[in-house]
Amino acid sequence: MGIMALGAGIAVLTGAGAGIGIGIATAKATESIARQPEAKGDIRTALLLGCALAEATAIYGFVIALLIWGKM
Repeated sequence: MGIMALGAGIAVLTGAGAGIGIGIATAKATESIARQPEAKGDIRTALLLGCALAEATAIYGFVIALLIWGKM
């Protein structure tokens, strides 16, 4: 039971990784827009796609944690 709780805790940590990744991506996108304002639309599109993928990873980790927690 203790190992399952540890696994659930580690699965939840994917949210922290996704948050850090989205923060770094947003900072770089803002910097890119400041350097080249005419590419704003392309940068925004790439940023939103990357953020969606990172957030999906965090959601998958959370769902796995809930599934492990439900088995305990």
